[in-house]
Amino acid sequence: MTLLASLADPQIFTVLCGFLGLAIGSFLNVVIHRLPKMMEREWQSQCAELKGTSPPESENLSLATPRSRCPSCGHAITALENIPVLSWLFLRGRCSACKNHISVRYPVVELVSGMASAWCAYRYGPGIAAFGAMVFVWAILAASLIDFDTQYLPDSITLPLLWLGLLLNLNGAFTDIRSAVIGAAAGYLSLWSVYWLFKLATGKDGMGFGDFKLLAAIGAWMGWIMLPIVILLSSLVGAVIGISLIVLTKRGRDVPMPFGPYLGAAGVIALFWGNHLNNLLWSRL
Repeated sequence: MTLLASLADPQIFTVLCGFLGLAIGSFLNVVIHRLPKMMEREWQSQCAELKGTSPPESENLSLATPRSRCPSCGHAITALENIPVLSWLFLRGRCSACKNHISVRYPVVELVSGMASAWCAYRYGPGIAAFGAMVFVWAILAASLIDFDTQYLPDSITLPLLWLGLLLNLNGAFTDIRSAVIGAAAGYLSLWSVYWLFKLATGKDGMGFGDFKLLAAIGAWMGWIMLPIVILLSSLVGAVIGISLIVLTKRGRDVPMPFGPYLGAAGVIALFWGNHLNNLLWSRL
């Protein structure tokens, strides 16, 4: 059996995409950890340039260099220590050098990426739609966790995701191009309008501009028809989690909460089950 014939087999394609998702999940951990630091250093350099001063000295940091290392002792992670999920289990969640605890989030991100990628392959079958869906899930996963950690939604993720969704839908991968363009515009303008209404009413910022761009990207991928279900799902999940945090952890009501993870989760749900949920929603109205 040739390689192309193997990839055309749905079961083999699903398994291979699952392994690919595990490997990508390992890279996403690097993105989640390093991209906010890279953004902050870029902002510091821009501020120094505007003030006419030298930027602060710092280590050269990118998504490729230096090699992954333990955040506690700086031990460089070897290839055998970087096998998705298995290395964390073998090391019992500790650095091989200093024995400090390594967050369980690393293997969880890898597992979620692998399982979601396998589901994309199973859901869409061999073809461009499956690979597009995997890219969407990977981008949403990275952006959501960065927003959760830092309350940043990087333009370097949301804007390419928006344009890629429009390009894929030129051939109707997920929706027709007209619906995708309207979805991108409506996604941005809907939250932009809510932001300004809230600001005019309260004098406070209710959300960040990154949320507008993320919903625009989701609209570009799935079309305007999916936006109501995405907004409804994200609002419901956000309200439930927010109220739970206030009640259970005594979190202050004035402490800002990132909205990106809820938008992202709703976008992934819509990607897989949006048509069914949309039909259910509109049949009840």
